[in-house]
Amino acid sequence: MSDPTSSTTTAPAAPAARKAFIPLECNPELMTNLVHKLGLSPSLQFVDVYSLTDPDLLAFVPRPAHALLLVFPVSPSYEEHRKLEDAAREEHDKSGALEDPVWFKQTIRNACGMIGILHAVSNGEARAQIQPDTPLSRLLAKAIPAAPLDRARVLENSAELESMHKEAASQGDTPAPDAEDDVELHYVCFIKSKKDNHLYELDGGRKGPLDRGHIEDDDVLGEKAREVVQGFIEREKESGRVDFSLVALVPGFD
Repeated sequence: MSDPTSSTTTAPAAPAARKAFIPLECNPELMTNLVHKLGLSPSLQFVDVYSLTDPDLLAFVPRPAHALLLVFPVSPSYEEHRKLEDAAREEHDKSGALEDPVWFKQTIRNACGMIGILHAVSNGEARAQIQPDTPLSRLLAKAIPAAPLDRARVLENSAELESMHKEAASQGDTPAPDAEDDVELHYVCFIKSKKDNHLYELDGGRKGPLDRGHIEDDDVLGEKAREVVQGFIEREKESGRVDFSLVALVPGFD
């Protein structure tokens, strides 16, 4: 898997973007620094996942993995699949402390990297590792009780989130695109719900969380979850694009 920058402007389920972010590079060190500054415990970090099938490469990933962030090319086959899958689905309307998983609608242009990170840290065991009185804890305190569109506006109006995102996006290994650029890559997040032990695909450009089935263990990089993510990749490879990246939110090495 390669190491592209995010993101895509394709978010048909969301209203027209009123704000734009610089696309976020898929860089585990950059992401880790960002979430620590936002308020996630230093006990968690992002790392690259170089293979879903090679046991030797998988052994380098600390376990359990709490979330996966997949970056992929937005192809015609993906757009067709998305439209077909979303056609019969209702818009997500859940909110509040009992919502599981927590989902964020994307209304900020080119912000799918940040939305993916928020999905990763706001769900499962990772959420308990958010430190009190931090930008992230304050953001979630406002966002969680709100309905999806109002929750999106909370993100739009967060000066702390915008400032920290801009700082991180400007520190990648490759030149950052402009916030208004059309970028062909997109982030989705996979997490395990604590409520029903199901794997969910979370994408702010869809109608809501996508239930990908029951998983037995707490490791989002377990066999079942790997099969789901591998199937996603194989479907998109049919378009001829191979520029995928995968990172996992995992316990720190220290």
